[in-house]
Amino acid sequence: MGRRNIEANPLTDLCGDYLGRIEEALKRELDSYSWSEFHAPLRYACDGGKRIRPLILVLSAEAIKGRKANGDAYLAASAIELLHTESIIHDDIIDEEHTRRGKPSFHVKYGYNSSILTADFVLGVILSIGSKLKNPRVLNELSNAATRMSEGEMMEIRLNKSPAITEDDYIKVLDYKTASLFETSAKIGAILGEGTEEQIHAMTTFGHLLGIAYQIHDDLIDWNDEDKLFNMLVKQNDRSKDFIDRMEKLYQSYAAKAKDELLKVAPANSEVIRHLELMTDLASVQI
Repeated sequence: MGRRNIEANPLTDLCGDYLGRIEEALKRELDSYSWSEFHAPLRYACDGGKRIRPLILVLSAEAIKGRKANGDAYLAASAIELLHTESIIHDDIIDEEHTRRGKPSFHVKYGYNSSILTADFVLGVILSIGSKLKNPRVLNELSNAATRMSEGEMMEIRLNKSPAITEDDYIKVLDYKTASLFETSAKIGAILGEGTEEQIHAMTTFGHLLGIAYQIHDDLIDWNDEDKLFNMLVKQNDRSKDFIDRMEKLYQSYAAKAKDELLKVAPANSEVIRHLELMTDLASVQI
């Protein structure tokens, strides 16, 4: 499976080895189902992702532990990427998206029935990974992320039918739908890195804040092209430059707060923490 090529991206340059190991771990998990009719569709669904969430998990584990992340971290990272993949399959159906990562979206290529069944199958794969990890806390965090992501999607569906929405409504959807998986990635990494409760809390908060910053930044880039909650806010504000500027400052504020949380971690590996800090510079690293 190939990752999306991103030109002049310092994060992918610095973290190429990590991304390669994440890719290998994910391929290993998928290939254990080579006998299944779902194998080829799963490979298609996973192809082209940037793997930013699993990267956060692995870096978080390694920053705290102070040595190379072990197999459990990469196994958990595969579960995170698969949970993200499952959400994409559902999102593209709900949002009626016809392309994803420069190719036909999953339901366009395989149909609605196969999409629903594949997403169900992915959940089974995630549960299998969870059992291999033999860590109830990690499995609980994966479950919490899946629940919150679904809640966020339902909130968005409801708000899309509303005549007007508030910025608080928008941020709450981001909190559940996007930030929850960033948060879980960082938290599981800290747990597997055997961090103290203080370190786990700081990494969890870092992931949460980064997830919100990421989505606001992403929406700022795409708002002219997508009829989603952010676009509704833009229209409510008469497409004003002041509103766009305010949202630009808001994402920068969340990113800065995320970076500040890393100062509380007291890492065993400060070089890896610098990789995580780089992620908060969203305009440069294009995560």
